[in-house]
Amino acid sequence: MADERDLPHLPRPPSFSPGFTALLWGIGLGVYVWLFLWAVSVSEATSLVLGIVCGVVIFFVVRLYGNDPVRR
Repeated sequence: MADERDLPHLPRPPSFSPGFTALLWGIGLGVYVWLFLWAVSVSEATSLVLGIVCGVVIFFVVRLYGNDPVRR
């Protein structure tokens, strides 16, 4: 029978900082808003500006309010 010490050690999943995660949410949802506005025939410049603004706002909202509360 295999002892607990004989089992291979599984690597931990990568740890991403909250800022990086917020950046991914901001970019992803900003692109989503841009593509949606472009698809419903909003002008290209307006959809680009609104997509960028939404991405920046989403980044800050997720960065400020997206963390889990610390357990003590």
